[in-house]
Amino acid sequence: MLIDTHAHLDFPEFSEDLKGVLGRAKEAGVGEVVTIGISLDSSRKAVELADTYPEIYATVGIHPHGASSLSAQQLETLETLSRSRRVRAIGEVGLDYYRDRQPRMIQQYCLRQQLELACATHLPVVFHIREAHEDFFSIVEDYAAAMKGGVLHCFSGDWAVAKRCLDMGFYLSIPGTVTFPKAEIQQKVVRQAPLDRLLLETDAPYLAPIPFRGKVNEPAFVLYTAQKVANLRRCSLEEVASQTTANAHKIFQIENLTP
Repeated sequence: MLIDTHAHLDFPEFSEDLKGVLGRAKEAGVGEVVTIGISLDSSRKAVELADTYPEIYATVGIHPHGASSLSAQQLETLETLSRSRRVRAIGEVGLDYYRDRQPRMIQQYCLRQQLELACATHLPVVFHIREAHEDFFSIVEDYAAAMKGGVLHCFSGDWAVAKRCLDMGFYLSIPGTVTFPKAEIQQKVVRQAPLDRLLLETDAPYLAPIPFRGKVNEPAFVLYTAQKVANLRRCSLEEVASQTTANAHKIFQIENLTP
């Protein structure tokens, strides 16, 4: 069984055919999906989806693009949402200096506030970091000892960055871009990182892998990412599927949930 550890199932692309999307995922061997909150509204919808479909789990958080909207009231609401047993992480939170849609100081403040929430709720963190790794490390080192682990969503750093993340106990989540011919840096990380620290994701509806590049991505397509990872590591698809699913269950504490 595979697990898509990062999808946005509340997005409009899936509103008309979510049951079909989940059915196609099951046919491809993708038995579980973590749907990701990026705003207060998105987080609420993620929790609703997880409460409705047994194969879906949720995260709650404010994306760095919405950092300026974070308030004490929002944090309180996020904490309330995080108490749902189907919520397995705080996220997607972080820093995005590539788009730079929010002032960087506000992004950093938003990240710190949600890291404090993660520590208080004993949940791991799903990070969105783009072209901001140095500031990320300088912030997260203040919280790492108290955190329940972290996931670098859609990991985009080189091996030096990957090594620092691994040394902090974090997991690297590999998206469909690893199938692109020019993704040589990402492919090198996949070859070098320990398999027991890798996760697989789609970031659906974005970043569809080859042979679906440019189309709407969906959880079923994580199979193609798994196959590419297996090829890069010269191991079997079954080994990649088994280990990355075990990794996801461990970091998101899914293995501890009862039906």
